[in-house]
Amino acid sequence: MKALSPALQAHLHDGTTTLSWCWRISRADGVALGFTDHDRALSFDGTDFEPESGFAASEIRAGSDLAVDAQDATGVLTSDRITETDILDGRWDNAAVELWRVNWADTSQRVLLRRGAVGQIRRGRMAFVAEVRSLAHMLGQTVGRTFQAGCDARLGDARCGIDLENAIYKGTGVVTDLLRDRAFMASGLAAFDAGWFTSGTLTWTSGANAGRVAEVLSHGVDGSIASLTLLEAPVRAIAEGDSFVARAGCDKRLATCSAKFANVVNFRGFPNIPGQDAVLRYASQDGGHEGNVL
Repeated sequence: MKALSPALQAHLHDGTTTLSWCWRISRADGVALGFTDHDRALSFDGTDFEPESGFAASEIRAGSDLAVDAQDATGVLTSDRITETDILDGRWDNAAVELWRVNWADTSQRVLLRRGAVGQIRRGRMAFVAEVRSLAHMLGQTVGRTFQAGCDARLGDARCGIDLENAIYKGTGVVTDLLRDRAFMASGLAAFDAGWFTSGTLTWTSGANAGRVAEVLSHGVDGSIASLTLLEAPVRAIAEGDSFVARAGCDKRLATCSAKFANVVNFRGFPNIPGQDAVLRYASQDGGHEGNVL
C-alpha cells in the first residue's frame, strides 16, 4: 500500500482534484528526462517535466503474482530530446523509469506509484513505442556463477585481475581507410599481432561515435596497417581520421588465458566439466569403461 502525505490525502478527499501523470526516465549516461500529460511544465526533485511532448503511456497493468507487469510508452521521433539515432545507439536501453501521480497545482503533493525499466523499443517512421517493465523482470536474470568449460569472468574485471590499461593490452589507432560500414583499416597498431584485439573492445575517442564502445569481431595485420571488423556497425558512420583505443580480447578458453595473459590462476571456467558427449555415452565393446578420465 502506498503511503500518501496528509496534504495529498486531503486533496484526494476534496470534491475536485488537479492531478496529472509524470514520467521520469534516467538513462545510464546520467541524463534524466521528464514528461507529463499536463498542459504546462512541472518541476520537482531537480527535474523539469515537459508538457505536450508527444509522450504518452498506456494503461497501468499490475498483478499479485511474480509475472512481469508492463505498460507501453509512446513518443514521437521528431522530439529534440528523444531521437531515432539515440534509440538505435542504445542510449535508452534499460533506462530507469519512475511513474508519479502529482497535484499539478502543488507539486509537493505527489506519490511515486511504480518503478521500472525500458525494455523492448519498437520503431516506426514517425514514432516509437517503448515497453516499460516492472522491477519483477530482474527476477528472470541469471545470478551467480555459470558452470561451463569457458571462463565466465569479464576480461579486466575484479575476478579476472588483468589490467587492460597496461600498454601490453591497449593500443591507440586512427582509421585510414573505410572498407565497409563496420570494417576499416587503421594505423598505430603495428606492435600487435593479428588476432590480438579479436573479441576485445574498441572505444572511439573522436568523430561522430566519440565515447561509444564497440566489440571487435576480427583483427588482422597487413604490414604496419591493421584491419578491424566490428561486431555491429555503429549507428553513426565511421570516417577516415576517427581515432580510437583498442583493448585486447579473450575467447574464454584456458589455453588463451595461459598463453596470452599468463592468468590461469584466475581462470573462472571449468575446462574438465563433462560435456553433452559424456551424457549421451552408452555401453559398447570399444572400451572406455575402465574408470579412466573421459
